[in-house]
Amino acid sequence: MRIDVISLFPDFVDAASGFGVVGRARQRGLLQVACWNPRDFTGDPHRTVDDRPYGGGPGMVMLIDPLRAALAAVRSADPAPAHVVHLSPQGERLTQATVRRLASLPRLVLLCGRYEAIDERLLAAEVDDELSVGDYVLSGGELPACIVIDAVGRLLDGALGDPDSARQDSFGDGLLDSGHWTRPERHALGEVPAVLLGGDHAAIARWRRREALGRTWLRRPDLLARARLDRADRALLADYIAAWRAAGGPGSG
Repeated sequence: MRIDVISLFPDFVDAASGFGVVGRARQRGLLQVACWNPRDFTGDPHRTVDDRPYGGGPGMVMLIDPLRAALAAVRSADPAPAHVVHLSPQGERLTQATVRRLASLPRLVLLCGRYEAIDERLLAAEVDDELSVGDYVLSGGELPACIVIDAVGRLLDGALGDPDSARQDSFGDGLLDSGHWTRPERHALGEVPAVLLGGDHAAIARWRRREALGRTWLRRPDLLARARLDRADRALLADYIAAWRAAGGPGSG
């Protein structure tokens, strides 16, 4: 897969995507990340990429022509269709389902805004998706772009040492993940749950599913409301809730 990033800080994006799982995916040739600076597509000595907004107001607005020229160069650099994503707090909230959809595409272009905004005409003409990483405002689109690269890159075939890792992550099936433990078995902070030590893989799978359902019920009931639970899931969740209340969980009174 190829991801092109248009940013005023291309070195930042390139460096941030060079570590960990995504960095290894790049080294293995599973993922190509190319960064483009719109200042390289300006025609004036000052390499101007912004100007004051019509109608007044604070901040500056990124100009159409440098971004449009950068997008044209990006598209011509590879014959694969380029799906253009603008990282914006006004976009659709990024979810794991969206990440899976993006990971299935042959090529992405991530457009990183700066200053107050990008000229709306450029967005209307050139952008396929607008995505937000949360209900807050950052200084630019570079950090969200790095989030998208990481989330998409780890889903590529061969990026993870064990493909089950991605399937078992939180949001992999619409639920939060269960907890995880490692050595030592006993510690001053507590013990590993006994079911994980017994070697009964079916029992472990049921327990982890129960914990995932319960953790989602406690922490993200909005996700649980959208999840499709079968009879076995509902029974596991009911068992978790009963045990949680019996243990005097907060608000169980």
